[in-house]
Amino acid sequence: MNDKPILVVEDNPDHLELTVLTLQEQGGADTTIVTARDGAEALDYLFGQGVHAGRDTQKQPAFVLLDMKLPKLSGLDVLRSLRSNPLTALVPVVMLTSSSEQSDIIACYQSGANGFVRKPVDFGDFTEKLSRLQDYWLRVNESIASA
Repeated sequence: MNDKPILVVEDNPDHLELTVLTLQEQGGADTTIVTARDGAEALDYLFGQGVHAGRDTQKQPAFVLLDMKLPKLSGLDVLRSLRSNPLTALVPVVMLTSSSEQSDIIACYQSGANGFVRKPVDFGDFTEKLSRLQDYWLRVNESIASA
């Protein structure tokens, strides 16, 4: 199936746990989830720096679920860094946030987000949205093949 991991960037431990559990449940045993708890950690993973030095950066995630409000570096700053680097410019990024501000939605799309999904408060709605996202990005969407 898909050998590319999913990168989840989320600082809220409860949201992170729920997201990872849902993605693993929907994707099966062969689903690899990589997590980052702040923007700097996400960039370290994607660019093979810091604790991720030596990681094969030619193997980028199938998609990134990126929270907007993160410590150290905001989700928008992470997104802009991804889009400005040829290594990550084409990696699909879905903003997964509790914000419902129209200005946030516009800023995300202007910065190169592939999607903007509001985190529902209801557990069932949240898992349903994650399931649909995962299905779309791993099974429906045609992605660029790894070199």
